[in-house]
Amino acid sequence: MRNVFLFVRRYFNFLFFIIMQAVALYMLFHYNRFHEAAFMSVAGEVTGKISKQYNTVEYYFQLKKTNALLVEENQTLRNLLKNDFLPADTTTEFVVDSIKVDSLERYRRYLYFPAKVINNSVTSQTNYLTISRGFNQGLSKDMAVVSPSGIIGTIVNVSANMATVMSLLHRQSRVSASLLKTGETGSVEWDGKDPQLLTFRNIPKSAVAKKGDTVITSRYSSFPPGQMIGIIEGVESQDGSNFYVLKIKPSTNFFNIQFVYAVKNLQKEEQDALEKATHKQE
Repeated sequence: MRNVFLFVRRYFNFLFFIIMQAVALYMLFHYNRFHEAAFMSVAGEVTGKISKQYNTVEYYFQLKKTNALLVEENQTLRNLLKNDFLPADTTTEFVVDSIKVDSLERYRRYLYFPAKVINNSVTSQTNYLTISRGFNQGLSKDMAVVSPSGIIGTIVNVSANMATVMSLLHRQSRVSASLLKTGETGSVEWDGKDPQLLTFRNIPKSAVAKKGDTVITSRYSSFPPGQMIGIIEGVESQDGSNFYVLKIKPSTNFFNIQFVYAVKNLQKEEQDALEKATHKQE
């Protein structure tokens, strides 16, 4: 019993000491301007550090939502790009009735669909990606796939809610490309060795090509024209050949692809049918 009494007494003594210390500190900081200013400075610094750490943690947990919003915004902006529309046929006269229509949609050529990458390989000679969008969401085989930084590949298989993309880092991948500065057109491929180097062939030696020049998709490509492919890292001039062999560093970081855009060419079926009919006449 005596021990319990001593414990309670010590507890109240300690509590009384804490209260008195708090009162003393309050009086010190409240009635002394110098100490009050020092206390406020220290308190403000501590509070600021705590708030900064809290904001950092909160920002981290908001990244997923932020990325999703950015993807949606980029989809909207990409679908408004000037290159995705064909110019109007000014030789034809249109009579517009009272029904309002979006005249731009009449000439739209490309439509973008965002998708999340759920699987990706870069260490094989035949690399593929899997994206979380399928024919239920508007995708089909042979659609081009791009990212905000550059081209990715071409869809080769589609299921209800997923699709497989043949990566640009694939031995069978071929992309029609152009030099941004001069417009010469050739073919970009991958030799299956270094995932950070592509090969650009069929550029004539009469063209001006140097390290640091930009390479984009050409107007003959299955990709929308003007999409970024990469930057020239080296220029090889082979004896006995009239063409350069250019080494390109891809603009896309294939080791860290999270979101992509599948691109639908709204005039592809018409073009394929026309070209197929032409070949039959030969």
